[in-house]
Amino acid sequence: MQQTLVPEAGVGTTEPSRRPQVLTAVAGFVIGASVIGMLWALSGVNAGALEDAQDACQALARVGTIPDTTDSAPGERPVAVLAPEILHRMTAARELSAAAAAANDTYRPLAEHIDGVSRMVFSLHFNQISGQRHLAQAEQLCTQL
Repeated sequence: MQQTLVPEAGVGTTEPSRRPQVLTAVAGFVIGASVIGMLWALSGVNAGALEDAQDACQALARVGTIPDTTDSAPGERPVAVLAPEILHRMTAARELSAAAAAANDTYRPLAEHIDGVSRMVFSLHFNQISGQRHLAQAEQLCTQL
């Protein structure tokens, strides 16, 4: 009778190392998590900026009709009285547009035009051609959001 010897497990056999597979999996996880985190962070900034810009446009719309006295006679300055809530809404529109521009430079023109409108409104100089131009530009930009 002939006996066959079977080697014991782990004795005389070499299994391939799993170290490269583990390192590859860990590296893939780290890279994937970094990319996902970066995309998540960037999407949050832009989404917040868009919402701020839209809210600024809504606040500007809620200001209502801003008097246009650019056609009044020279020396004749009609006095307009604005309710406090109009001034608060104008301030809100200016601040929200500034926040949108700070988060995303795409909204800088909107912020600049709303700022021009707010300067006209707060000074009560509704005969400023530049202020009326800023108002028209801001309204046009708002329709594009």
